[in-house]
Amino acid sequence: MHDPTVTLNGERVPLPAHPTLVTLLAGVPGGLPTAGVAVAVDGAVVPRGDWDRRPLRGGEAIEVVTAVQGG
Repeated sequence: MHDPTVTLNGERVPLPAHPTLVTLLAGVPGGLPTAGVAVAVDGAVVPRGDWDRRPLRGGEAIEVVTAVQGG
């Protein structure tokens, strides 16, 4: 059975019509992340230059991590 969802930072979300990292991230509140962001799919980091070419499949886990400066 095809799973039409992915897990994004711990929450299940529907796959977009054209399921790539770019289309998924563009559809979340706040839109496509800018600088200081890393994305991993099933634990493997995806280089930013590959986000528009990385297809998504149902059941995958996507983690978006933002670098923050502390002090």
